[in-house]
Amino acid sequence: MSDLLAGPADVAAGLAVHGADAVDRSARAALVAHDVPARLAAKDPTLWGSGAEAAARTRLGWLDTHCRGRDLLPQLAELTAELGDLDHVVLTGDADLTLAAEVIAGCLGRPLTVLDTADPGPVRAALADRPARTVLVLAARHGLDRTADAHLRVWRAAWDDSGPEAARHVVVVTEPGSPLEALADELGAVVIPADPEVAGPWTALTAFGLVPAALAGAAVTELLDEAAALAGALDRNRDNPGLALGAAVAGAAEQGRATVALVPDGTGLDGLHHWAAAVLAAATGGRVLPVAAEAPDAPGATGPAVLTVGLGGALGAGVGPGVAADVAVNGPLGAHFLTWEYAAAVAAAALRVDPFAEPAVGADEPAAGDDEPPSSVEGAIEVYAPDGAPADLAGALRWLCAGLGEDEHLTVSAYLDRRADAAVAGLRPLLARITGRPVTLGWGARRPGSTDARGRHLLITGAVTDDLPVPGRPYTFAELQAARAAGDRRALAGRERPVLRLHLTERAAGVAQLLDTAGRTRT
Repeated sequence: MSDLLAGPADVAAGLAVHGADAVDRSARAALVAHDVPARLAAKDPTLWGSGAEAAARTRLGWLDTHCRGRDLLPQLAELTAELGDLDHVVLTGDADLTLAAEVIAGCLGRPLTVLDTADPGPVRAALADRPARTVLVLAARHGLDRTADAHLRVWRAAWDDSGPEAARHVVVVTEPGSPLEALADELGAVVIPADPEVAGPWTALTAFGLVPAALAGAAVTELLDEAAALAGALDRNRDNPGLALGAAVAGAAEQGRATVALVPDGTGLDGLHHWAAAVLAAATGGRVLPVAAEAPDAPGATGPAVLTVGLGGALGAGVGPGVAADVAVNGPLGAHFLTWEYAAAVAAAALRVDPFAEPAVGADEPAAGDDEPPSSVEGAIEVYAPDGAPADLAGALRWLCAGLGEDEHLTVSAYLDRRADAAVAGLRPLLARITGRPVTLGWGARRPGSTDARGRHLLITGAVTDDLPVPGRPYTFAELQAARAAGDRRALAGRERPVLRLHLTERAAGVAQLLDTAGRTRT
């Protein structure tokens, strides 16, 4: 990356993008020729074609939501003071709305518990951590799905379910006039309105990202300042980091490098690459495959069909990023958020994709589970192989990996506890080495594009030894989690995607066995 730093860069408000022009100058020239920077900065809804125009008219608020976000600051300061000793912040709600807050808190070193799963393990762990000092933030554009509803119910039970004291523990972030706002009024909870012109992972600098992070103690005013400082560059043809980055992503895709490996560069802001991957996945509709890689030398992070992008904080004197990459993006967190959102929109325009199309998702409605017998049982793993695949674990993994086409990738969805079962993330680089193809890994609901992406899918579920009932509902958390996994499997099967399901009958042993088997597998 030292060569990148020696070359030209697009710089604004302390954020620099190095190496973009070396990827593809023609993509940037075409965007400038069509006046895309100025048109996007002016919220032109025609940039993505007639099919996307209607949605774009109501989804471009992210361009200046950092300005409106300042109106929240007095309310946030007052709310923080009112909550007083409620210093354990728990966030639940729509999966694509919780990631940014988690990234903000993580990058700024503030504690925030995110419940984005129905797995009973993390729910029990959160309930055991100072329940009397917990504030639950519910984040949803419209209403709560069954998983978030279950979280609300179990916490209300922990607070004795009713009365002003229980209401004090709940903060709701939602769009004005939504069903969730009506529910909040019934509960007597505080409601903070979200920007109705921003949706999905684009909401980083809206109330969805700012409120939970601020309650956790993050300095969100600085994020808004950093974004505002960058905003003046968004209509430029030069020194516009978002334009440079978006053109590089689109240009690489047009050249056959449609996989974008996002890698932390060692200069801070670890975790930001997961959010950036979600924005690119949402915006590019499958034309670009973002892969959040663990390290610069991780399998799948580099290669002739891969655009490697390093992400990190601002570069100080004598400080250099620790990753070899095609493109380097460095700067303050608030500027990163706006740059990546802008770049994703630019890439979508260049690739002629609707960036605001709603993704297909599976159901989370409790229903009869998958009751077919396993193809085989080996140690702590039950193998559910599809027709035509080997029944044994090693054979099924080999079949899954060997069947990937030249333009396909492998998606791993782990319906487990991403903290207690975190070791399963080691499967991604192992499978990338085996396949020589891109491999993504997501946790439960956090799997952008997994239900309609090209390629093959590995679904991992796990046995629950200590289930948790959902108060007032005829099902448990484990049943909700199983329903989501089964719903996604059926959705994939309906799209004729090859799916291998592995069920861990004992989680720790099953994860270790799976990693060992994958490590010894060859195609």
